[in-house]
Amino acid sequence: MNTFNPLRDAIPIGDLTRVLVIKLRHHGDVLVSTPVFSALKAHAPTVEIDALVYADTAEMVTLHPAITQVHRIDRQWKRLGALGQFRAERNLLSALKARQYDLIIHLTEHWRGAWLCRLLKPRWAVGPGIATRGKFWAGSFSHLQRMHNPLRHMVETNLDALRRIGIQPAPDKRHLTLVPGEAATNAVATHLASFGLDNKAYIHVHPASRWFFKCWPVDHMAALIARLQAAGHAIIMTAAPSREEQSMLDAIQARLPAPVFTLSGVLSLKELAALTKSARLFIGVDSAPMHIAAAVGTPVVALFGPSGDKQWGPWGVPSRVVASDTHPCRPCGHDGCGGGKISDCLATLTPDQVFAAAEALLAETL
Repeated sequence: MNTFNPLRDAIPIGDLTRVLVIKLRHHGDVLVSTPVFSALKAHAPTVEIDALVYADTAEMVTLHPAITQVHRIDRQWKRLGALGQFRAERNLLSALKARQYDLIIHLTEHWRGAWLCRLLKPRWAVGPGIATRGKFWAGSFSHLQRMHNPLRHMVETNLDALRRIGIQPAPDKRHLTLVPGEAATNAVATHLASFGLDNKAYIHVHPASRWFFKCWPVDHMAALIARLQAAGHAIIMTAAPSREEQSMLDAIQARLPAPVFTLSGVLSLKELAALTKSARLFIGVDSAPMHIAAAVGTPVVALFGPSGDKQWGPWGVPSRVVASDTHPCRPCGHDGCGGGKISDCLATLTPDQVFAAAEALLAETL
């Protein structure tokens, strides 16, 4: 039975064979685009859907049940020299051309998406409508999508690319998806056994973000963890493999009455997902690990400062967002107040506020 669609330029979904979805951004950005694959596959089960992402973010989408192939752009190609980079780019373009895409969905403002639409010549292409880009940009796409509503979550903004071509995503297909895989699950099980936590509940705390102006002060995080310890909770802290994040964990540990378990810089993204999936609760700031927690179904307590929780908050899981209600300037998106790398709206959040949110969420999700 034909379903009425009021969008005059909706595309005929039945004519699709292969689709390429391009998301060239950071880890969290890629993860919040995963509902696009699920929703599209639900509407067109026989369509092959590929992803094009940066190589370092590929683990966000590999093993996704709706994705056929993951194509990668390695930002390190530029170190290969002009000839080496040309060869890598040529090989990628050849691989993409061989797939003969009917539809390209470009989810960011990256110029590469417009060029690929020109070179791959799909029948249809969806991209962001950007008035300042001119005719070349607009002419690269058959459909332009409205963007940048600060009150709309980025999951829905990504899904708007499907709505623009006549596909209305079903509510049960709008969840984030990240599949850790058997190898990552087994590796994490070994870590938990070494901690004596293989059959015990724990809280996963990831204090840092790659953007330090999104981070809570070390003293506050240490005070929160100490209260959680006093309440009988086992804690595992994690950090990315960087000196700055390791230094943050060391500083937190130095302020605790008793050390907590840490896995700093030793987990792959898939292993981080497996660790979070086994936790009772995740506590962290606006960061990729927060989105990973949501993707694996773990309840989230998220601290937000200058970034917008309406756009970037935990999606699809029981959660509590702890944010200042005394700073009308947030979310400003700035790198700290006055560009000073310290955000007052975060610094004024108290350990009591976050502890209360954690205890309430734990009680709610028992």
